Amino acid sequence: MMASKIEHVEQLDRIISKMKTDDVKFVRFEFGDMYGVSRSKIIPISHFIEKATRGLKFIPGYLSWDYREDGSLPIPKYSFIAGSRPDAVMFPDLDTYVTIPWRKNTGRILIKPTLDSEPLTAHPRIVARRQLDFLTEYGYSLLSAFEHEFFVVDKDTLEPYANGNISRSTLRNYADPEFTHQILTDLPEVGVDIEVFESESEAGQVEIVHKPSFGIRAADTSHTCHISVKEIALEHGYIASFMTKPWPGKEASGLHFNHSLWDVQGQNSKMMDKNSSNGLSRVARNWIAGILTHAPAISVLMAPTSNCLKRYGPSSCVPTGVTWGIDNRTTALRVTQNTDGDMYIENRLSSGAANPYLVLAATVAAGIDGIKHEMEPPEDVKGNACEPANIPAKTAMLPTDMKTALEHFSKDNVIREALGEDFYQCYTGFKLSEILMEQEAKEKGNTSWEREFLFERM
Repeated sequence: MMASKIEHVEQLDRIISKMKTDDVKFVRFEFGDMYGVSRSKIIPISHFIEKATRGLKFIPGYLSWDYREDGSLPIPKYSFIAGSRPDAVMFPDLDTYVTIPWRKNTGRILIKPTLDSEPLTAHPRIVARRQLDFLTEYGYSLLSAFEHEFFVVDKDTLEPYANGNISRSTLRNYADPEFTHQILTDLPEVGVDIEVFESESEAGQVEIVHKPSFGIRAADTSHTCHISVKEIALEHGYIASFMTKPWPGKEASGLHFNHSLWDVQGQNSKMMDKNSSNGLSRVARNWIAGILTHAPAISVLMAPTSNCLKRYGPSSCVPTGVTWGIDNRTTALRVTQNTDGDMYIENRLSSGAANPYLVLAATVAAGIDGIKHEMEPPEDVKGNACEPANIPAKTAMLPTDMKTALEHFSKDNVIREALGEDFYQCYTGFKLSEILMEQEAKEKGNTSWEREFLFERM
């Protein structure tokens, strides 16, 4: 305990020293809500030590608000916001401090929320950390990274910042050289180690891939990438939107989750077995089988809005069924290799607007069940998985509407128990609210309601 307190003081001293070096005057205490949208309170540096040690109050209602945040729809009252609606208290995770280069004199630190001195169990980051702890108990750690696809448009006209749909076009990569330069320069300064920046298939669509890291840091990096891109875009007169499918008839954005299993020390990969027919180890097969078994249930976390679920339609590179394959981009899970030959899994279920903490948590919870019960996956798909003739008989299809997705989630006791009842009640509550919103929009003939609520926010 004494060593822990000393380490805490030393970390605080290092952060204060960096703040002085960087001329920081304000610090953002920041977290992602259920949608993954960044929320924060700005603290003058003169109060940083007090708030870092005693905590900072905030309303936990952020975890149960729908798009409107006006209480107009019937959101159930959960245990942590019922009655007198008490405050929660956020404490900073000192390992996450960064100085923000595009915000004058400003730093940022991610928070750990508590209620009555205990972790706020419904919070996405805490849900994800719990799954990683469970994985450690089984003797494994997770190395992972996200691929972000998003649209960049003029903030006034909503016209794409780059015309044409020429994927990976060098000219489109530099449609706005200053914007590209700032993304590539500033994101590494806040901890996003960019591996690839490239144009995607639709006009104005961009992809950023960051280098993998162990544990919760991958989701933290994804959260940082998301809000950083949005803030920098505004500096250049754009909106960067991670909304999954803003325009009918055009390609959607994904949030592919690349990951692999390692030993607890992070020294040895556990994915390969050169003696197996497909090169996969037993635990890798168990992991794949677990994710596929629970794919219909976790789809509501991978595709968390009615708009996201529209992505699961026939397409050359988006999954429609619960499938996997070796280097097959049409399947839900694609097993592929790094340039050094080591294998990893690309979870292609998650949509652009997904919350990275919940994508990680759901993937790990499902994978652990596969390990626990030594599940074996079905036959891998060799051809286009969108064509029924190429997939195994009785392959489950992914839900394409919120009601069906929520029913799968509600009936899956393994995933419910793993993620926790507080989280389940909170999450399903505002999903039911969104279903009512969709019904209301249809009755009014409003076909653009999703873009009105989601495009700028996501």
